[in-house]
Amino acid sequence: MPTSKSPRQVLYMAWLIGSSTLRRYAHRFSPKKLTQPQLFACLVLKEFLKLDYRGLEELLKDTPQLQSTIGLRTVPHCTTFHKASQRWLRFRRAKRMLRETVHQAMNKRLMKKKVSLAAMDGTGLESHHASSYYVQRKAKGGKFTQNIPYKRFPKMGIVCDSASHFILAVVPGRGPGPDVIHYQEALNQSLQSVGIETMAATTVKHRTNTPATRVTFEH
Repeated sequence: MPTSKSPRQVLYMAWLIGSSTLRRYAHRFSPKKLTQPQLFACLVLKEFLKLDYRGLEELLKDTPQLQSTIGLRTVPHCTTFHKASQRWLRFRRAKRMLRETVHQAMNKRLMKKKVSLAAMDGTGLESHHASSYYVQRKAKGGKFTQNIPYKRFPKMGIVCDSASHFILAVVPGRGPGPDVIHYQEALNQSLQSVGIETMAATTVKHRTNTPATRVTFEH
């Protein structure tokens, strides 16, 4: 799969996707110093480079070339980035952006409109600054028993194209719990963007209500 390590290209593609899914301004009385697609592109760059909000602000200040890529005339304060990220993490809007990303990939021929093999699985995420593995190791080496600091954690079901590795669907939830509860919704979400011939998944016995797709389950 052709990928990019260029922050400038990532920033530009994110701006294109944001321009197709977001209104130019959040409110008609906004100061209009910068647009929502520009903010979205900056946040994608932040995740791509694994920066914090203040680091993103300083990077943009030091690189006028990145600013000119998306027509950014002023660099927002780090709190502006944080507030924007909280506003755009709503599932419906994020799902629309993901669908536009898949469409952009098909338009640029990075993936086909009909996926021959897609893979689906569920995964859990850390919800604390210290991982459960670190907590357990720390408890074994210490004098006292230390429990894992959380009993529930973020979890999501993911579908990707096995050929290009593009993400086709993400269904968020909370764990612990079986992966199967995400599968039907993740499959339906994927089929809104592409056709799928075969879906490979790892789970227990499960029935799908989508006869157009052959689902293969591995134990």
